[in-house]
Amino acid sequence: MKVIIDRFEEDYAVVELPDKSLINMPKVLVLDAKEGDVIDISIDRKQTKERKDEIAKLADSLFY
Repeated sequence: MKVIIDRFEEDYAVVELPDKSLINMPKVLVLDAKEGDVIDISIDRKQTKERKDEIAKLADSLFY
């Protein structure tokens, strides 16, 4: 999903979603972005699976 930084207010970036609605996002999530910048938010499914597998392996080693 791509969002556009509309403006900054205190500790938040106000971002425009694809449906044109506005939401607040903590500034720390947008690093050095500026007003008007487009940010791509995505899910890294490969890394998510790797983390889940590692957690499962650790849990197995604790309980079995």
